[in-house]
Amino acid sequence: MNPVLKNMLAVLAGLIVGSLVNMGIVILSGSIIPPPEGGDVTTMEGLKATMHLFEPKHFIMPFLAHALGTLVGAFVAAKIAASRNFFMALIVGAFFFIGGAISVSSLGGPMWFNALDLIVAYFPMAYLGWKLAGSK
Repeated sequence: MNPVLKNMLAVLAGLIVGSLVNMGIVILSGSIIPPPEGGDVTTMEGLKATMHLFEPKHFIMPFLAHALGTLVGAFVAAKIAASRNFFMALIVGAFFFIGGAISVSSLGGPMWFNALDLIVAYFPMAYLGWKLAGSK
């Protein structure tokens, strides 16, 4: 297979698998740490209006979703890529970072969580995913 095509497919596979991990954790999160009483977390508007009710424990699962989704996605991309495995892992991290930045700008949330999420959950996890994949 053409190496460029294989690299593109590796990134696509990483984005799909990472997104599935992210969404799986988000879907399970409410049963592990219930949302605050009286808050609507089913829509973006409801989530934004409910954000002031969130305690630090309510940010654990979103952080894990972002970090583990990126980690697994970068791992898959680095494992499948024909060449430039580190760069393919970073591309996955960049896509997830952009999604995280959009989320932070649209939802708000406490500054400590926004900073933690944007600084730790994306590029460091993409690097770790690359390392776990064998760092070719």
